[in-house]
Amino acid sequence: MTTALVTPETPVTPDSGRRTASVLALAAFEARQLALQTPMVVLGLLYLAYVGYQLAGRDEGMDAYPVLHDTDRATQGGPMLLCVALLACVHRAALLNRRRGVEEQFSVLVMSAPRRTLAHALSVVPFAVGVALVVGVQFGWAASRPGAAGHGSLAELAVAPLTVLLSGAVGVLLARVLPHAATPVLFVIALAVVGTLLGGVTGGTHGVQWLWPTVQENGGTPVPGGLLGRPAAWHALYLTGLTVLVTGVAVLVAGGRTRTLKAVTAVALAATVAGVAGQTPGPSAALQAARKAEADHPQRFQTCVDRDGSRYCAYPDWTGWTADWARVVRRVRAGAGGEAATARLTVRQRVEAVTDLTTDATLPTSPVHGTVTVGTQWGGNRVPEFAVGVARVLVAGSERTAEDMCDARTITTLWLALATGQDPENTFRHLRVDDSLSGGAAVLTPDGGSMGVTAQQTQVVRELLRAPRAAITSRVKANWADLTSAGTTTAEAARLLGVKVPKGADDCASG
Repeated sequence: MTTALVTPETPVTPDSGRRTASVLALAAFEARQLALQTPMVVLGLLYLAYVGYQLAGRDEGMDAYPVLHDTDRATQGGPMLLCVALLACVHRAALLNRRRGVEEQFSVLVMSAPRRTLAHALSVVPFAVGVALVVGVQFGWAASRPGAAGHGSLAELAVAPLTVLLSGAVGVLLARVLPHAATPVLFVIALAVVGTLLGGVTGGTHGVQWLWPTVQENGGTPVPGGLLGRPAAWHALYLTGLTVLVTGVAVLVAGGRTRTLKAVTAVALAATVAGVAGQTPGPSAALQAARKAEADHPQRFQTCVDRDGSRYCAYPDWTGWTADWARVVRRVRAGAGGEAATARLTVRQRVEAVTDLTTDATLPTSPVHGTVTVGTQWGGNRVPEFAVGVARVLVAGSERTAEDMCDARTITTLWLALATGQDPENTFRHLRVDDSLSGGAAVLTPDGGSMGVTAQQTQVVRELLRAPRAAITSRVKANWADLTSAGTTTAEAARLLGVKVPKGADDCASG
């Protein structure tokens, strides 16, 4: 009789290198599968189309003169729908084995549930990299513009790709905690409801606002970069810590118990708390004082240069625009007569005391003789608005004096600002708040305010813009003293300039 000696098999445990390689291989496979999902394809293409449309329009208007510390945070909102789709698709992918009833079979494989969970979280990394590249193209395109001003923030630019990573991590965690197909939809709805309720209860306080992935605060008048007061670095730390924390919790729920996992999760929790603590306080007293000082005493913080007999003062972020301002001043002054033709102007950039970054500034007119206000935006309609600002100071002496004009000076101001520009009649239309070329209206000025124009003055200006420019220029210079006098009426100005005299007296209250 023969006795067989059976030696029990020793379980084979792959080394850490092979475990890491297997996790990365599965993550790459899942990433390819995600890229083929219909929601990802559709919303990914929409995101690229949206960015492409934005870039195509940045050669004109104010987009041709981007302010880079506004441009960086404007990149954050584009991928939001893509993030929602990614959350749902990652959640669905992580539940695939459960839906097909093969979870038990997968549990006997070397690839354990915790490592498969980590692979699903890592599968969104290629999408985050893709969004980072798109964000880089957006910002790089703006920064390459000759009129670009200011400086961007790497922390602001990191928000969009970090949000992509966070959405994937949340999708995996929801799959482990609430393994139901409807969970992503319910989660997004609940998040929106909670956000609305919190906004109503807290009034949109700074600390609560910054708990959300993106806080764009855009749409307002640009301010100097040093006055933004955005805790961008703390927010990037918060998003990074939260992403790693959510991923770590998902792996723990899936059964992971290694010391490394627990340590990483603890560090991520500390980073998240530090980020929240750093971003919660609102603007400091020092920042508020700096904002008030730069608004009240801009000359202390500006760099000034002399060009063609005038002085141009700008905040450090905008010193590159002074040559553009000088070209407009040169053009407008060329049509002036008397002392105005050689008057020394001071073009000074001004900002409103910052309270938030979503409000368009309206500045009080300057009482200083020969001082012209210019804002922190340029291109498009801002150019003729500035021309109006230059012309009214040449005509009235100061912006404050020009507030009460309702006579020949209004006509002279508008002719100086428009006559030597491109397509003056169409520009006149766009300067008027009602986009018309008849009746009384308000004409926009560079301080964010407006200048009243009556129906009779509108008629005379239109006649002047249609007449030969050389002939009108000669008449303006010859009659400069009368045309810049408060005692000269609109009808008298029309006769002096040789155009049709309008019927009726000026109704200044309607201008």
